[in-house]
Amino acid sequence: MNDISALQTCEEEWRELEKEFVELDEQHKNYVNKVAEVKAIQQKCLSGIAHQRYRIKQIGDALKKLSKGAGAEGQATIDDLKKQFRERKNNFRDMEDVLPHKNGIYLSIILGQVNVSLLSKGDKYLYKQDYEKFKLVLTIITLFITFFLLTVVNFRFVDAAFHFLLVWYYCTLTIREHILKVNGSRIKGWWVTHHFVTTVCAGILLIWPDSVTYRLFRKQFMAFSFHLSIVQLVQFYYQRGCLYRLRALGESHNMDITVDGFQSWMWKGLSFVLPFLVSAYLFQLYNAYTLYQLSYHPDCEEWQVPVLSMFFFILFSGNIWTTLLVVWQKRKAKMDTKRRFDLTNKYRLNNKENKDL
Repeated sequence: MNDISALQTCEEEWRELEKEFVELDEQHKNYVNKVAEVKAIQQKCLSGIAHQRYRIKQIGDALKKLSKGAGAEGQATIDDLKKQFRERKNNFRDMEDVLPHKNGIYLSIILGQVNVSLLSKGDKYLYKQDYEKFKLVLTIITLFITFFLLTVVNFRFVDAAFHFLLVWYYCTLTIREHILKVNGSRIKGWWVTHHFVTTVCAGILLIWPDSVTYRLFRKQFMAFSFHLSIVQLVQFYYQRGCLYRLRALGESHNMDITVDGFQSWMWKGLSFVLPFLVSAYLFQLYNAYTLYQLSYHPDCEEWQVPVLSMFFFILFSGNIWTTLLVVWQKRKAKMDTKRRFDLTNKYRLNNKENKDL
């Protein structure tokens, strides 16, 4: 009797489950249809933006021809239209933030044509936060490993494992950074190239044989890695504070990320962070010099020595040049702003004196 009752209960539960499945099936079909609709709308938006850009370019070309013979009133109209064009292009960029982007050459080679565009701003921000957490955790791990290798262990196979970790870390960073770029992050220029060069350096260190020159350079490189980890930690917390403050003031993009260097938005507190960065850059120059000297060592037979010397010098040159360029541009912008402010005050003062007369 109990078995029959239990069987009936199972049948009733199954029937209830079938009803729920019918609803679930309808919801899934509705979801599939909505996804197809979203993709169609995305393509319409992308086509519309491309069309708008093309028409604006045509109108802009026509205005260039008209501006040569335009009078004062006509030139004012042309300037007003150009201002509206710039505002419209900013609108396009805002629209494209939530639309799919092409992967680019690097991601296409690594991932193929997989769509890595995140449609939700929340998802993009979470991915950015995950990137920052990944950098922080690996930097702390590197700090402890290099200290351990400097003070306790001195085996080539352990060094090789550490170098492999660096290769994996920097390869992963380059992929993640390009995904962030697809999703609106503004990391660019040297700071993208920097991680490619660093990946190559780590790869060369990985395959460097356990030779006399390797042993002569090993301690210096571990000390450099330890120092670099400390600089990156200081830089990470400093940049995160800068970005948090700028986002609160509405002066920063949500997808701006911490980088292994100096950028214009880091101007406030320059005297704090710049000495740490310069010390790391000078250490890279010292590595290049040491390796250059080792390339003339009587026991040097490895091609890795001069090649690594060249790459460390490239890292130093790129880092120091980019940092100095950003500092110069920022100072120039501040001087231009001050000059405009002084001219405005002088103009107002002259007007006031003319009115008094």
